[in-house]
Amino acid sequence: MSDLIRKRPKYLNLFQIKLPLAGFASILHRISGFGLFLLLPFLIWLLDLSLGSPEQFGTLREIVANPLVKLLLIGLLWAFLHHLCMGVRILLIDVHVGVEKVQARASAKAVLGASLLLTLVLGALLW
Repeated sequence: MSDLIRKRPKYLNLFQIKLPLAGFASILHRISGFGLFLLLPFLIWLLDLSLGSPEQFGTLREIVANPLVKLLLIGLLWAFLHHLCMGVRILLIDVHVGVEKVQARASAKAVLGASLLLTLVLGALLW
């Protein structure tokens, strides 16, 4: 009878599990894609303001001058850059480039480093 009883799944605390760097980058890829999706209406609204009349463009400049909006835009910039870099990494893995453990770890480091570096450079221009 005890063989027929299934063991209940063990509770896994995600904060105690040591993820590999590639797993961490993958989770950030999903989070960045979700964030870009959620804030797409905001970005479209800003694009609409930029393409409208000179008064609407002035409104856009006032909105973007707010430091909180600038931080939000820098966060969106990081999300875009991380999603782009990680997407290229995933495409390379799909064609069997960098599938070994050492190469996969190095490419995950490269994705995180490149996205942060590009965000710092482009974010400084935005600020």
